[in-house]
Amino acid sequence: MLKKEMFYEGKAKRVYVTDEPGKYLVEFKNDATAFDGKKKGTIDNKGMLNNKISVLFFKLLEEKGIKTHFIEAVSDTEMLVRSLEIILVEVVVRNIAAGSLAKRIGMEEGTTLPAPVVEYYYKSDALGDPLINNSHIAVLGLATPEQMEVMKETALKVNGVLKDFLTGKNIDLVDFKLEFGRHGNEILLGDEISPDTCRFWDSQTSEKLDKDRFRRDLGNVEGAYREVFKRIQA
Repeated sequence: MLKKEMFYEGKAKRVYVTDEPGKYLVEFKNDATAFDGKKKGTIDNKGMLNNKISVLFFKLLEEKGIKTHFIEAVSDTEMLVRSLEIILVEVVVRNIAAGSLAKRIGMEEGTTLPAPVVEYYYKSDALGDPLINNSHIAVLGLATPEQMEVMKETALKVNGVLKDFLTGKNIDLVDFKLEFGRHGNEILLGDEISPDTCRFWDSQTSEKLDKDRFRRDLGNVEGAYREVFKRIQA
């Protein structure tokens, strides 16, 4: 496999074309952003940790029958993935009130929800990734109702698998964001699953082990990411 020219660069990753048709190389960066890019910084070893954490989670999900874009780890900071036509709908699953949900509905942060809440956001940097519903998705032509049902069902399956797995690692899965894409006639899970895209809390102390440490200037961000990696690989 030969790494060729860069195809795309985002806030946290670079994507490269390879010499194998339909396969891309994703490189994870140490760059960190928050609040729609208004806050920027660097987290030491973030690229390496997010890549390795995502690899472990993608392998776990594949073992449970959930199809993803992941093919194999290539280096400490790179993975080989299947090409996807990204659907511009981010799917967020929430198990515990935190972040924007707690503010939006006036619920105290840390309140366990009686059932998972599924939300959709329009993947648009220019608009600040606004909250949308199925009617908006239809009007914008982002996905068909059938595709949205697949994405919702898959997100809830991912939630079940990750919650069960992380319970044994003394980690609460508070909430997480997923992205999906079309690969031929299939809808595959893409992007990453890491402390950048999930809220992880220590089950005993509720200590934040995720990007909220960067957002809220709590310090020891790398240490929190490294702690997640240490626990899930054990």
